[in-house]
Amino acid sequence: MEVFWAKGYEGAQVADLTSAMGINPPSFYAAFGSKEAAFREALELYLGTAGAGSMRALEEAETVQEAIEAMLRASVESALAAPHAKGCLVVLGLVNCAPDNAPLGGHLTEMRHTTFRLIHQRIERGVREGDLPAHVNTQALAAFYCTVMQGLSLRARDGAPREELLGTVTLSMGVLNGRTGARRV
Repeated sequence: MEVFWAKGYEGAQVADLTSAMGINPPSFYAAFGSKEAAFREALELYLGTAGAGSMRALEEAETVQEAIEAMLRASVESALAAPHAKGCLVVLGLVNCAPDNAPLGGHLTEMRHTTFRLIHQRIERGVREGDLPAHVNTQALAAFYCTVMQGLSLRARDGAPREELLGTVTLSMGVLNGRTGARRV
């Protein structure tokens, strides 16, 4: 997982993966079948471990404001977690893919769409529970926070320090804390 996290799908070579696992190429192919299958397994491992905190925080917090802030803070911590990798594996694992990797690129796109849907569902729940006014454009808010989360990952990959990333989280929370212009159109 960490090799893919650090180098991305296309940057990680089978030699890198076998070296990190301490196995030879035939054993790698016997275990995974292909580099793509190994990457898919790495994504699932990531989502169950280092990448799990943001979606867990989104669901577990009491109010939508607490949920969004906890999600973004967890995203910062996840983006800075691995010693040789920065950013989110789902966001940065395969950005501009070669045509041969289009199906895998589509898989990652769908994973990001799922993140958007989960954020949107939590914001909709916040409206139902009275955390947000009914006139709030939940679609736009979900897009905004999904974009902030993905942007945090890119900034982390570019070397932004924790303080800067957390400052971005704090600033973005003004949208939910009564200073939103995101009204339903």
